[in-house]
Amino acid sequence: MRHFIRLLALLFAAIGFSSGPATAKAQLPPRPDAPAVATAGDAAPSVSPAPNVLEPGAQPSLLAEPPPTPSPSPAKPRKHSYNSCQVEGKHVAITFDDGPHPTLTPRLLDILRERGVRATFYLVGKNVAAYPEIVQRMVAEGHEIGNHSYNHPSFLKLSPAGLAQEVKSTNEALAAAVPQKPTTIRPPYGATNASITKRLSEEFGLTVVMWSVDPQDWKYRNASRVSSHIIQNTVPGSIILAHDIHPSTVDAMPPALDALLAKGFQFATVSELIAMDSPKVAEKTHSGPGVPISAPPPAMEPLEAYAPEPAAATPAPQAAP
Repeated sequence: MRHFIRLLALLFAAIGFSSGPATAKAQLPPRPDAPAVATAGDAAPSVSPAPNVLEPGAQPSLLAEPPPTPSPSPAKPRKHSYNSCQVEGKHVAITFDDGPHPTLTPRLLDILRERGVRATFYLVGKNVAAYPEIVQRMVAEGHEIGNHSYNHPSFLKLSPAGLAQEVKSTNEALAAAVPQKPTTIRPPYGATNASITKRLSEEFGLTVVMWSVDPQDWKYRNASRVSSHIIQNTVPGSIILAHDIHPSTVDAMPPALDALLAKGFQFATVSELIAMDSPKVAEKTHSGPGVPISAPPPAMEPLEAYAPEPAAATPAPQAAP
């Protein structure tokens, strides 16, 4: 009996020894393959860096090239002079020469402000020095100022040094009055030539601005005639010439401006109009092969054009009887 029990114990021990490890092995999770360990003399595996990441010691040339940045379009070249512009839409510029006048210019500024019209004033330097507060009002109300010489001489009769003095003195007078720096100039009487115009542009940075609509308000001191001429001859891109030193010119402005506004014209400063000037528009406005529709060059004003109306005199006090 003891011998039988001993045999059973040996049998169960044999069965447990063979099945136990198998069961344990079946319950263990699969083990991932261990990474290979480099031994001496073996080459280490190479790992590529993340794209566009600069590693210590790496040269920027090893990085991927960034996409090219588009270069800005070159600025449109500005001509040395303009007497009109080719524009899309009904944009025009109205200009006033020879001021500021102590009484007429403020009245004109009132007329422009009431209609929301911005103009360009070509100012005489000695008048700027005499009435800087009027120039300050011009700039504050959105108008553009331009150089019209200091003493109103004909540029054709000046020496090179004399021309420089007229231009610089006016710029200095304007700088003393307002922060706005002129970028355009109108030679007195329209008296210029190709050499002077080129010098004004290249040496002084001033574009010469002439005109395409001239009511000859210096000659015809008649408000109705002046306004009618402006209304009948203004077209898109026109630069209108007038003088704010004549009462008849200031009287002509309300009917002229109202009629042009009613026709849909929009008033810009000269610099704004020049910025709109486009050769593409010029290509569309041909009356025939190679014959563009444009205003003829302006005629030079005679010397008597600069004859400012005197300011209203203040009556002298009467002596006591």
